[in-house]
Amino acid sequence: MVSKERAEGYFESLFTDLPAELSALESAALAEEVPIIRKESQNVLRFFLEMKEPSRVLEVGTAVGFSALFMRYFAPGAKIDTIEKVEMRLVRARENLKSEIDAGNIRLLEGDADDILKELAVKEEGAYDLIFMDAAKAQYMNFLPSVMKCLKKGGLLISDNILHDGDILESRYAVERRDRTIHARMREYLYEITHREDLYTMLLTEGDGMSVSVKK
Repeated sequence: MVSKERAEGYFESLFTDLPAELSALESAALAEEVPIIRKESQNVLRFFLEMKEPSRVLEVGTAVGFSALFMRYFAPGAKIDTIEKVEMRLVRARENLKSEIDAGNIRLLEGDADDILKELAVKEEGAYDLIFMDAAKAQYMNFLPSVMKCLKKGGLLISDNILHDGDILESRYAVERRDRTIHARMREYLYEITHREDLYTMLLTEGDGMSVSVKK
């Protein structure tokens, strides 16, 4: 049987390196244990960015700005809105994204994602070609109604970390008590996006698990 880790290591060796600026930001984030998109997940996201060539992208969960810059690099024609509320991360995100913000390519939306998404659902209904969900995992289900309103028909919803380090595959009683809410809500989210009539979804094991949904 093929080892998943061995296959991923080989596949990763085939891809070209990130540009120096992104690579340095990635290394700094990993050294500081800031959660950013994993290598395997980067390749999935890059594939759909290059395939879709989105004009407008919404990211839920900026962290320090790595994935927003990653998406700008591989979708250079896109305008990106990205949401973050944690002040410690916002300090770094403002610094890392400054040139793109000043150029009008990236808009950093500061505050609670649920509140901002509800506002965008009204002001930017159907505006986004691609939405990348990479925020608090227990909140994905809460965000979904607003996210669906923001996503245009034919648009892509990509959700990261759906396996939560493998916990989602376990029985509720096999995970630590503090993680049971995330376990229940993520399972609810995955059931919802695979059973909605207005979405077609595939689930991937790359990285910490990803879902890719197309709005019908």
